[in-house]
Amino acid sequence: MVSQVVTTDGEPLAHLSGQVAWDADGRPVGPGDHEAQATQIARNIEAALAAVGATRHDIIKETVYVVDYRPALLPAIFGPLRAGIRQAPASTLVGVPALFAPEYLLEVEVVAALPAARAVRVPTGENALRPVPATGNRPAGAESDRKN
Repeated sequence: MVSQVVTTDGEPLAHLSGQVAWDADGRPVGPGDHEAQATQIARNIEAALAAVGATRHDIIKETVYVVDYRPALLPAIFGPLRAGIRQAPASTLVGVPALFAPEYLLEVEVVAALPAARAVRVPTGENALRPVPATGNRPAGAESDRKN
């Protein structure tokens, strides 16, 4: 089993793992295109954080895994991940030979600080979070599926 969003009792943090560029149907977005994948990952992170009462502004740490990394890719990767963000989080970028599937060029993990009043229980099982469609719209029924 894989958890993509975890909150901790007593500490108002949300941990997001395995954020890749997939759409609401689990299909890869932007094969071969680091920037398109970073854009979709930013959407998916935004949706996952919203489910626990946070925004991308609450991210305090991120780790970005990049297939075929080279310095020229930095604007394509961090442009979408930083769009609209007031302050960049502590960040680590790791070049890797491959991820879990060859279609994916990026994977992002983040830790977000949650004000205690906003900390919520994360849905699991049938009510688990779904990726955001590549168009940026929520999947049909996503709101009604999220129960605490």
